Amino acid sequence: MTRSTVVMLALAAGMFAMAPFVIDAAPNEATMGLVYKIYFFHMPSAWMFLTAAVVAGVASFRLLFLKRPRAEHWVTAAAELAVLFGAFTLVTGPLWARKAWGVWWVWDARLTSSLMLFMIFVAYTLLKKYGGPGSDKLGAGLALFGMANVPFVYWSVNVWRTLHPKTSVIPSLEPGMRGPFWFCFLAFMLLFTLVLILRTDLEKRRSELDALYLAEEG
Repeated sequence: MTRSTVVMLALAAGMFAMAPFVIDAAPNEATMGLVYKIYFFHMPSAWMFLTAAVVAGVASFRLLFLKRPRAEHWVTAAAELAVLFGAFTLVTGPLWARKAWGVWWVWDARLTSSLMLFMIFVAYTLLKKYGGPGSDKLGAGLALFGMANVPFVYWSVNVWRTLHPKTSVIPSLEPGMRGPFWFCFLAFMLLFTLVLILRTDLEKRRSELDALYLAEEG
């Protein structure tokens, strides 16, 4: 682990340790009260979910069309992060929705498309683990399909009338809520970047080790 990653790790740990106190200082929402504060974790995790899908898709393009074998390491790492942050998004969302809408889940455009995107990257991780020879290219195609769904997920609440708030909710936050939101967003972004770098490096080393085993057997 390099010095820069150690610094990033310490900074991320410090920010997440401070996050409960920063969120506690934010005012309660007029109708939902304290419960709305799950938003400070839900929204950043959703952004990291979509960001991971885009990173996986771009890396897949490099693997398939630019013939960059090392791009597969980035696809694998980003896909796993899409599963991680996607799961966090799909858990925190219903917890918030139960208070906001009175139901845990509705099949509206944003929720359904987010679930589909999550399932795409779950399918990628299963294909990567159990697919055997040739699964790298098939998985890259699946990740490209996932990336193509990102704009649909993002704009769905603006195109169709759904229960989910529109993307304009962030600029409309009260002044006392904006600071905690951006603090949490930066904490999640830092964590995402750190884990992506470390997981990509781990995948690279795993690939090199597999190549040594194959050379030894040959």
